[in-house]
Amino acid sequence: MSLTFHWFLPTYGDSRDVVGGGHGVPVGAAGGRRPATLGYLTQIARAAEQLGFTGALTPTGAWCEDAWLTTAMLARETERLKFLVAFRPGFVVPTLAAQMAATYQRHTGGRLLLNVVTGGESHEQRAYGDFLDKDARYARTGEFLHIVRELWQGRSVDFGGEHLRVEDAGLTRVPDPVPEVYFGGSSSAAGEVAARHSDVYLTWGEPPAQVAEKIAWIRRLAEAQGRTVRFGIRLHVIARDTADAAWAETRRLLAGFSPEAVRTVQAGLARSESEGQRRMLALHGGSDDGLEISPNLWAGIGLVRGGAGTALVGSHTEVAERITEYHRLGIDEFILSGHPHVEEAYWFGEGVLPLLAAEGLWRHPEAGAAGTTDDLGGVQVPFAGGIGAAR
Repeated sequence: MSLTFHWFLPTYGDSRDVVGGGHGVPVGAAGGRRPATLGYLTQIARAAEQLGFTGALTPTGAWCEDAWLTTAMLARETERLKFLVAFRPGFVVPTLAAQMAATYQRHTGGRLLLNVVTGGESHEQRAYGDFLDKDARYARTGEFLHIVRELWQGRSVDFGGEHLRVEDAGLTRVPDPVPEVYFGGSSSAAGEVAARHSDVYLTWGEPPAQVAEKIAWIRRLAEAQGRTVRFGIRLHVIARDTADAAWAETRRLLAGFSPEAVRTVQAGLARSESEGQRRMLALHGGSDDGLEISPNLWAGIGLVRGGAGTALVGSHTEVAERITEYHRLGIDEFILSGHPHVEEAYWFGEGVLPLLAAEGLWRHPEAGAAGTTDDLGGVQVPFAGGIGAAR
């Protein structure tokens, strides 16, 4: 199976330094030297499309722009790129969400993917008028996805659950194709919902052994439901021509983290109710010592940013090897990002993707039928030694 790569749209702003936000980081803490204008986000989206990324993830929360509206506008500026829209089921009723997805698919030619975010922070949920606790939010998400999937099949739905109720619900037109549902979460409540309703289960970038445990956990739960689930991972990436150049970039980024900023962000993240965030914090413990927690896996991002806090760091060959390692565990989709997002997309797209193509692990969506490694929509292969060759 060919690997799938997605990039990221920083709808809170971008910079050559790490831009924070989410999971306990105060509203307004995100930002950067490059405002998230439609023009700048278009630059990122077009770069990702040209390089061969399948889609782009857009975050959700009070600290960034609305994902639905932003990506709907960006769809007019791109041709092929799909948009992995993060949204929270508690903020929109299921019939309207199903209708929005159908409209989006119709007007973009089927370029919507959905990242369902239950919400791990009660204080942020309350700001939107949602006063359920965490376990209740997951239960509601399960009810929400049940209703939406029934509607997408063209069925009339009568449903009365603990949290949601609809009568004689239906869609005039169903989405074509039905959007795939991406879902993440590390708690037991999250696992049950993921196994029953997700198409792709997402994990943040933990060391391979921990990722393997998660994959086995979700597979067992999905099999009990008579389902199969694909797996994806969310990571930052710093890939350069040499390993020394890549690690020099981590030192530059780390030099920009003031001790006060790290303490403030870590104090906020420590209050998070998210099990996934707790696991991210455990990787570095708030310290800048020993941040390479696994070969080529750097936990420094998580010192000043909520959510995904690890990066693959190394030469193009080393990064390709780590991706191959995760793939052998069962990961087929990679959602990547880097600071800044235009330049890092090109470092990865021109340096790492051709190596994976040469190994038959990836193919540019616009490659010719022959699938030769130099027919990658403008991406040339600079390296012929293969993954694992001398570097």
